[in-house]
Amino acid sequence: SKMKGGVIILNFARDLLVDDDAMEEALKSGKVGRYITDFPNDRTAQMEGVIAIPHLGASTEEAEDNCAKMAVKQVMDYLENGNIQNSVNYPNCNMGVCTKAGRIAIAHRNIPNSLSRFTTAMAEDGINISDMVNRSRGAYAYTMLDMDQPASDALVAHLEKIEGVLRVRNIK
Repeated sequence: SKMKGGVIILNFARDLLVDDDAMEEALKSGKVGRYITDFPNDRTAQMEGVIAIPHLGASTEEAEDNCAKMAVKQVMDYLENGNIQNSVNYPNCNMGVCTKAGRIAIAHRNIPNSLSRFTTAMAEDGINISDMVNRSRGAYAYTMLDMDQPASDALVAHLEKIEGVLRVRNIK
């Protein structure tokens, strides 16, 4: 009764903390303008003025264990295959497990003509590119190239000198 009318109530705790009868009455009267919860029950999910959003459960022990396992798998996939998932600075980029003779991963700035410089360097080294993926996010990009033969140290050194290249990894 002491709140101004039309307030918005955010509930990111459990649904049992809210009296459903009182919430329904407050919504109908306009005292509560919206009730936002990530833990709707069968009743509140049907109420007018309720915004129900998914509950992520990220702070439960099970969720933390699952997140830790997921992070380990993603780091291993990056180290073994060059694939990136859920990075803060780089886009998701996944070519699976390399089945070709070689794979190069290039972290670089997102600037024009980068791909043509990479492919030209490989052509000059006599390497055929059998598969390629390039993704960008803002100022950064990531390119993976599968090749019919492994990259030479000279090719890696050449790629590292190309404008905008931050890191070259010879995955396989």
